[in-house]
Amino acid sequence: MPKFIVQGGRKLQGTVKISGSKNAVLPIICASLLAEDKTTLTNVPDIADVHSMLKIVESLGAKVNFENDTVEIIPGKLKKNAIPDELINRMRASILIIGPLIPLLGEVKMPFPGGCVLGKRSVDTHTYAFKKLGCKIIEEKKYIHITSKKLKGTKIILPELSVTATENAIMAAVLAEGETEIRLAAAEPHVQDLCIFLQKMGAKIEGIGTNNIKIKGVKKLKGAKHSITGDYLEAGTFAIAAVGTKGDVKITGIDPGHLDSFWQKLEEMGVKFTLGKDYAHIHPYSGNLQPVTSLKTAVYPSFATDLQAPFTVLLTQAKGVSKVFETLFEGRLSYLFELEKMGAHIEFLNAHQALIIGKSKLKGSLISSCDIRAGAAMVVAALIAEGETEISNIRYIDRGYEKLEDKFNALGASIKRIQPKD
Repeated sequence: MPKFIVQGGRKLQGTVKISGSKNAVLPIICASLLAEDKTTLTNVPDIADVHSMLKIVESLGAKVNFENDTVEIIPGKLKKNAIPDELINRMRASILIIGPLIPLLGEVKMPFPGGCVLGKRSVDTHTYAFKKLGCKIIEEKKYIHITSKKLKGTKIILPELSVTATENAIMAAVLAEGETEIRLAAAEPHVQDLCIFLQKMGAKIEGIGTNNIKIKGVKKLKGAKHSITGDYLEAGTFAIAAVGTKGDVKITGIDPGHLDSFWQKLEEMGVKFTLGKDYAHIHPYSGNLQPVTSLKTAVYPSFATDLQAPFTVLLTQAKGVSKVFETLFEGRLSYLFELEKMGAHIEFLNAHQALIIGKSKLKGSLISSCDIRAGAAMVVAALIAEGETEISNIRYIDRGYEKLEDKFNALGASIKRIQPKD
């Protein structure tokens, strides 16, 4: 498997353009199947998960063309139960294909989805929403089988604020008969982007960006042109790396408003930055970063779980004690063992909480990526550290970040991708 060799201790300087959001483009690719004609998507990140999702829609019979940052999708006549198990097992987001296929084909049978191993991530909220819309669910040992003769609008109060369950319910409801109300809906920027795309296709959706979404079903949807929103999670990662290396970096192609909780935590640490309409500028600093009383993850607009790992790396550079509380996923603090190898001082309180005691002098080491966001955190740690760091298992990083090493190298970093010898 490929790996990164990182020479740490270099200040990052310059401007970086953020790619389109992974978490937005994956459901939008699925939703494009709902159209009767061609959809054109721009600002699409060239990452492994996008290629996997495009292969999924191709396996169903859609025609796909991906060139530069533009994807064209023509749905055509779709086939039932045609997705290879191997594609489903690659990523958890493959579950998003159910939402459009139920109204289009009336049946989906697929393995339980794969992806990053982050504790117990069940599909119960998804199946609950589909049942409310009139589906029948059969869960076998390794497969889930969903059927529906006709979807009917209803009130759905989701058991939890699940992003992908919200997206699946929305995609199924836009062609359902009557009105659907989804309460306790997730409101993340990528959920909003999906809704905006569906509106361009002709869907009738109200309450975008709130926890109460109302949908009036329509009989058909047309193809649309849409630019994928900038990836606020990637933007946060670059901001953290800039602070950690005492750099001077302008981050473009984003909506800074998607990161309000993140900026508040940087302010708490004493970081200086400027926010514009579509950019953020991290200014260099001298002196000590301040610890944060509590870095607690929660659903949007609170602090994003996907930025917890990179931000915790930054907390190792603060003088004092910070508390990290991961409320959403089990096992998401496992990357801290890798940070300890680099010299971080960490006290584990339980599976969800830890104390970060700084300031720690990180040193290059042999470390591994255990999921997409932890992989980005390891890169940030390596950039901050003194000496050389080798990061293995970077396939996770390639799933979520477009040309990450190239973007960092353009800012003055030294990251080499080493391919395995045949």
